[in-house]
Amino acid sequence: MQSIVSVRHLSKTYADGFKALKDINLEIRKGEIIALLGPNGAGKTTLISVICGIVNPSEGEVLVDGKSIISDFRATRSMIGLVPQELTIDSFSTVFSALEFSRGLFGKAPDPAYIERILKDLSLWDKKDNRIIELSGGMKRRVLIGKALAHEPSVLFLDEPTAGVDVELRKDMWALVGKLRDSGVTIILTTHYIEEAEAIADRIGVVTKGEILLVEEKDELMRKLGKKQLILDLVEPLSNLPNNLAELNLEISEGGAKLTYTYDTQGEHTGITHLMEVLRDAGIRFKDMRTTQRSLEEIFVKLVEEA
Repeated sequence: MQSIVSVRHLSKTYADGFKALKDINLEIRKGEIIALLGPNGAGKTTLISVICGIVNPSEGEVLVDGKSIISDFRATRSMIGLVPQELTIDSFSTVFSALEFSRGLFGKAPDPAYIERILKDLSLWDKKDNRIIELSGGMKRRVLIGKALAHEPSVLFLDEPTAGVDVELRKDMWALVGKLRDSGVTIILTTHYIEEAEAIADRIGVVTKGEILLVEEKDELMRKLGKKQLILDLVEPLSNLPNNLAELNLEISEGGAKLTYTYDTQGEHTGITHLMEVLRDAGIRFKDMRTTQRSLEEIFVKLVEEA
């Protein structure tokens, strides 16, 4: 698939010697949603700031639709919409005029119908004449998204877009992000909410200490790193594991009433058939069984800890 953003050997070192980014390479595909996960201070916001032309890189280059963010700044910046973490809005503007102003900054002709459509998608149409200072924090966050979309960008950066937003509003925003992707907008999302990435992202990138640990298709990442567990509820509790079960990857819990078997989904054989044979031979019966898989959050925590 064609890349719309190419980040090549990108590094950023500040005047005090702090290396915020270290040799970052990243290809962002046209029309995808990619979520960048990482702890505070990992370099996610710095990476976005460089791509958007807010911070100058120390080394490397960034291309947006084949154009350099340095030598073709105006052209590349007009393709990008940015929703920053901070609520930086003119508090005394009305909602409608704030979006109109943002559109005009990029030299776009007035289009009230387009602004109306954005505000309706963001559930802000009934607030169009309100001054921004009168809105709740969640509503202000929606206005920021509206401002970022006002000039019809093809790439949208969302830096912690749902920080401090209630669960219901978060779900509304996820739905909007899905609609934007369906319309062809490429979306790069940084988030602390792992469930956010799990719900809407096509690919996951894990960033820590200024480096990208990995970038994977979400489903492939879950398949490769999401260990599965088979949980057995026993008919009769066990006081301890019999010797012939010691070789298996089993845990006993809930006073011996539950056995948990962990297996690798990538393995040629899961070992479940052998497990069932051993349990049968040992006379251990179970009344219920179910499987679970390690969540994206558990995978993320493990990757960062290993790094």
